[in-house]
Amino acid sequence: MRALARLRHAQARFSAGLREFYVAPYRRTFARARRDEDDLFTMIVMAEALGVPNPASYYTLELLPVMHERLHDWHRRMGMDRSPLEHVSCC
Repeated sequence: MRALARLRHAQARFSAGLREFYVAPYRRTFARARRDEDDLFTMIVMAEALGVPNPASYYTLELLPVMHERLHDWHRRMGMDRSPLEHVSCC
C-alpha cells in the first residue's frame, strides 16, 4: 500500500515536471493570448454600454459592474487617454 502511494507521488511529480518543461517556453505567449482574449471580451461588454447591438446582450448586461473596474486598464492598453464612454469616467 505504501509503495503504491510513493509510486503515485513520483508519477505526479514527474507529470508536473513534464508540464513545466513543455509550458515554460510558451508562458509569455499564453499570457498574451489570455490578455487579448480579455480585451476582446471587454470590448464586447462595453459595446453594450455604447449601444452597439450585441448578440450576447442578455448574458453581458449583468457583467457591466464587474467590467467597470477593468475599464481603465483596457482603454490605456488600447491607446486611449480617457475612457471612451461619456457617462463612465475612470480617470
